[in-house]
Amino acid sequence: MRHTTTKAGNAKAKKTNRGRGNAPGPRVQQSEDGRRPQADSRQGKPAKNERSGEPLLEKFFLDQLKDIYYAEQKIAQSLPKMRQSATTEILQDAFEDHLLQTERHVRRLEKIFQTLGKKPEGKVCEAIEGIIREAETIIKETEAGTMTRDAALIIAAQKVEHYEIATYGGLVQLAITMRLDAAAELLDMTLVEEEDTDAILTEIAENEINLCAEHEGNEYSWEQVTIMTTD
Repeated sequence: MRHTTTKAGNAKAKKTNRGRGNAPGPRVQQSEDGRRPQADSRQGKPAKNERSGEPLLEKFFLDQLKDIYYAEQKIAQSLPKMRQSATTEILQDAFEDHLLQTERHVRRLEKIFQTLGKKPEGKVCEAIEGIIREAETIIKETEAGTMTRDAALIIAAQKVEHYEIATYGGLVQLAITMRLDAAAELLDMTLVEEEDTDAILTEIAENEINLCAEHEGNEYSWEQVTIMTTD
């Protein structure tokens, strides 16, 4: 039997509506006169890979795009299991929303590859592989139908979000540096959505899940030790 929570409507109502139409532009650092800082001309042309002749920063940027492209696809594969394993309807819905969002992020990355004249391809992301393995372990080690499992699943999901936020935040700034304005705008849209999802998960945990999980089971071991000591 699925648990429902009284906060479900409130959490959804507070979800920030920051889609493509009204997402803020990329957060560009500016100089005192309001202009975007330019590279120091004394530094000359961008350093290049001696073997391929490809600028080093371009190579790193593309590698990171491939990394997050792989990660988003891996996340999309894992979210249905996380949704199925969740206890409460509000968390199940959050994972369902995140899946739809992740699929949109994959398409957005494909568009970025195309604007750069590159074929969309992924590169194995060891970080996301480890985070997803940890989520699977959490499912195995927590009891089905409990609020404790939901509390643990939220932590696992937020580890995913924090990795994505760090990656997209860095990619936005690199795109700005390399004057890839269209890519920077698309990446920033995704960054804003990832930050919103992270905030929603925090709200769900703080307003309902953690409080309910706290009442599952007996007294904490440290409280029992305190009682024994006072006796």
